[in-house]
Amino acid sequence: MVIRTLTPLLAAALFVSACSDRSGTASIENNAEAMADALERKADNLEAMADAAANASAATMLDGMADNLDDQADNVRDLAEERAAPR
Repeated sequence: MVIRTLTPLLAAALFVSACSDRSGTASIENNAEAMADALERKADNLEAMADAAANASAATMLDGMADNLDDQADNVRDLAEERAAPR
């Protein structure tokens, strides 16, 4: 649920940043880094919840969600690097 909500927002933010002139390169990288950091914090929270879960199925589900958020953070950083690279 969280990933479905964040992914379009992240893509839109990066698209808008990418449409700006070359001086916006630092902005793209800064925005992407902030978004990726936020995703990683959410993943850390889910991992903590998984560690505290009494139900093994719930813990597994939370760990999977955390892994997905970490992957999304990596994707955001990769996309920002691609957009910021000189053409």
